[in-house]
Amino acid sequence: MINHSIDYGLERYKKVEDKMVEKLNFKIFDLWDISNITIEEPGLKNVINLEPKLALQSHGRNVVKHGQTKVNVVERLMNKLALAGHRNKKHRIELGHSTGKYSKNMKTVIEALKIVEKRTKTNPVEVLVKTIEKAAPRDEVTVIEYGGARYPQAVDISPIRRVNLVLKYLAHGASDKSFGKKKKFAQALADEIILAYENNGESTLLKKKKESEAQADAAR
Repeated sequence: MINHSIDYGLERYKKVEDKMVEKLNFKIFDLWDISNITIEEPGLKNVINLEPKLALQSHGRNVVKHGQTKVNVVERLMNKLALAGHRNKKHRIELGHSTGKYSKNMKTVIEALKIVEKRTKTNPVEVLVKTIEKAAPRDEVTVIEYGGARYPQAVDISPIRRVNLVLKYLAHGASDKSFGKKKKFAQALADEIILAYENNGESTLLKKKKESEAQADAAR
């Protein structure tokens, strides 16, 4: 009798555990499973969030210190699309297809990820993560003032800024290649992700990375 009770308890515990695992491993937007995606670069492991949520909407949680690390990387990309017209603190171009509306911008991201999945036959979120790892710059140039003169100085980029720069350049590159052209914004966004993923020299992300690191090497 005692053994039967123990077996019954273990069976119930296993069923509850299986339900919890199934609940934690659900797909984002019921499309892509991101629970098995691994981040290989050590410097970016703690800043690329891949927490599985059915709807990626943080409601402004990234306003606190290091809050961006609590926001899923797909949502962070979506947030950058609303600023695709900004260059150096100036709004140079007005983009009718990209607004501050969550549903419209996220629909663009989902459409782009579907295109990536169709062309690469791979989980598109995994492709996006690999693109960020390959295109994230490590050095950049800042300006320091010493004795009344200003000098360029090479500095290391923090992990959070590395990811932010990739997402910003991704939105800018897709915007420039679709603005005033027949190509849709989602198609241009998918092209930029795939070009960087395949280490193609035409990628805006890789060009920006090489430019930033070359300027830093010259300022050392």
